Amino acid sequence: MIDMKNPSAIGITNNNGLRLKSLSKNFGEFTAVEDVNLHIKRGEFLTILGPSGSGKTTLLMIIAGFLEATTGDIEFDGFSIMSLRPEKRNFGMVFQGYALFPHMTVRQNISYPLEVRKGARDEIVRRVDEMLELVQLHSFGDRLPRQLSGGQQQRVALARALIFDPLVLLLDEPLGALDKKLRSDVQTQLKHLHRKVGKTFVYVTHDQEEALSMSDRVVIMNHGRVVQVGSPQELYERPSTIFASKFIGKSNILRGVVKQVDENEIVYIIGDKYFQQLASNENFSINDEIILALRPEKIKIVSCKVASNEVNILVGRVIDITYLGSTISVNVETDAVGEFILEVQAWCNQETLEKGREISFAWSLDAAFIVKDIKS
Repeated sequence: MIDMKNPSAIGITNNNGLRLKSLSKNFGEFTAVEDVNLHIKRGEFLTILGPSGSGKTTLLMIIAGFLEATTGDIEFDGFSIMSLRPEKRNFGMVFQGYALFPHMTVRQNISYPLEVRKGARDEIVRRVDEMLELVQLHSFGDRLPRQLSGGQQQRVALARALIFDPLVLLLDEPLGALDKKLRSDVQTQLKHLHRKVGKTFVYVTHDQEEALSMSDRVVIMNHGRVVQVGSPQELYERPSTIFASKFIGKSNILRGVVKQVDENEIVYIIGDKYFQQLASNENFSINDEIILALRPEKIKIVSCKVASNEVNILVGRVIDITYLGSTISVNVETDAVGEFILEVQAWCNQETLEKGREISFAWSLDAAFIVKDIKS
């Protein structure tokens, strides 16, 4: 049997990490996870992001060993672990509900995994002290869970999951029960904790901001399939599909027909309005459909004096305004293209924005990005 507690004992000296190979999970006729292939590198913070029902938690449960895959394999450093029971995989697990024992103190909760493993008493005390220091709860050891805040309880759950030195830490919506401010604070603490311990973190969430702010890489899932994998910046700046562009942040979707192509630019038409876009690696021919996503913050409001210098310009009527503190979100209805969302910096906005007002707005040739309409 593979000893997952001591990978080097079985000749694992490379740095392959965790590999998911063609994983699928069916519940009767329903496919919850479909043909997932993924390489999770040693020491990285990887987030699985998707809406409810996308298969992200099911995938995490398969990795943990709590669910059996219908097809596929999981390898750790080149060795299959599919036949190993959850407790033999040496993976830590943190749940949204903390799952702390209410009758046990913080120390007793944290020490529990080592107690079950029949660890030496002196070693258990030493490790608990280390974990309390790591999660900055050294003065809370004798308290019960009900005497702690939600954020403190979550840190206890993290300490308990890390105390037995797991190869991988799996986190299923661990901050879902916290309010927005506390959630932001714990995100920062969790990111710092990841850097300190150097473990592989596999994190599941439906919160886009959480995924972007914490992760080395993000996996977007929908309907059981992997839609796109990349760094937070890659996914935000260059989403590959309409779903990815709208799930991470907001996007205006432009559907046009190509009318001219050269090595530098693409000219396309929507209705009777022409627009220009920098050429990409995509090969377009005349009369091909082209779909672009345009982030609201990459659109600028322009005055009549400079409008003639803009290549992509539209005129529309303001139908809604939402003040968000640092930014102002503006919904504009255009005759040519339909509804647009613009986002302007509140502190430097010099336009008088009010419902019913007509404004001109524009974007540069490189502001939009070409996406595909793939039904995930």
